[in-house]
Amino acid sequence: MRLRTRLHPLDLVAGALLLCGLLCIATGLLPIGSATEVLRRIAPLVPFLGSVIVLAELTSEAEVFDVLASRTARAARGSHAALFLLCVGLAALTTTVLNLDTTAVLLTPVMLALADRVGISPLPLAMTTVWLANTASLLLPVSNLTNLLDAETVALSPAQVAARMWAPQLAALAATTACLWIFFWRRGLRGPGGYRVPAPPRPADPVLHRICAAACAGFLAVVLLLRVPLWAASSAAAAVAVVAFAVRRPSVLRPGLVPWRLLAFVPGLFLTVETIRVHGLGRLVESLMGPGGGLGSLLRTAGIGASLSNVINNLPAYLVGESALPGADHDRLLALLIGTNAGALITPWASLATLLWFERCRAHGVRVPLRRFTATSAVLAVTAVAAAVTALWATG
Repeated sequence: MRLRTRLHPLDLVAGALLLCGLLCIATGLLPIGSATEVLRRIAPLVPFLGSVIVLAELTSEAEVFDVLASRTARAARGSHAALFLLCVGLAALTTTVLNLDTTAVLLTPVMLALADRVGISPLPLAMTTVWLANTASLLLPVSNLTNLLDAETVALSPAQVAARMWAPQLAALAATTACLWIFFWRRGLRGPGGYRVPAPPRPADPVLHRICAAACAGFLAVVLLLRVPLWAASSAAAAVAVVAFAVRRPSVLRPGLVPWRLLAFVPGLFLTVETIRVHGLGRLVESLMGPGGGLGSLLRTAGIGASLSNVINNLPAYLVGESALPGADHDRLLALLIGTNAGALITPWASLATLLWFERCRAHGVRVPLRRFTATSAVLAVTAVAAAVTALWATG
């Protein structure tokens, strides 16, 4: 009975998906060759997701996020408008130069701790993180795992991708900023005209604080400067934090730090969707894509990518859409990427970043009204995708 009370509905979904994927292989519904190829492409995701969440949990325990939140609030000097711009800039920069999943895991606690520190509603800060984690992930291959999948197909260098995507990225950011202000940050929604500026922070264990802060900074630096795989960088940083806590606060280390639900969800989802693709989804998507050429074709491609993302998750949605397009059609592949990135906002499972974000909000005790989340995110998804695709077409 005690175990049952701890189960979350997503635990059941993750377990069912993994079991379904394994049964598809065992019964022959999914050919071994297709299953092997899917697992090869997602193999780096599992250690990355596991290690980056452990890193985030321990970094939070070391009060690194509380310190960052206090410094952000102090920099804005009590102005909601200044705080809004700082948070938008921080979330966009983190997503662009790192990865949207890293932003969801590492920046969400900063935003939620910031709300606690200054006494304002946590929802505007939380929504800033999750929306920009998705819509600010168009510019560089490292910004989104779908970008890494796309880079294998379009065969463009990071500089060439950035040269084509800078205008769509700016358009998506403009749409996100406007929607954030209208739906969550304007006066009457985010609180009074000012907020209390917190005192300078003092962590309870300065040694743990410095070690975990250095582990996070090292993770970011390695990813930026050395371009090592994300899973290797996050695993090394998590190992540093684990060793530090093993020496100074071993009671914090527990099996619950590992995100078992997500580690079961990812392979189960991909195997299940690949089975559906093999048995007709791929042909259906190919027929829906239609011929290429013109703004209408790009919008249709992005719309299909966004719709699929909100039904089955953006990573397998990109693979399904990619299989229906010729590899030489760079513009349509980039439009598909816009749809699966900036359009993957409406359902909680549309992107791994959104799932990670819901996990962080739940762990912090922040309630996210699902109806409001879905309605406002749908408006942003349509606006950001349309603006970004139009910018891609106009600068092509």
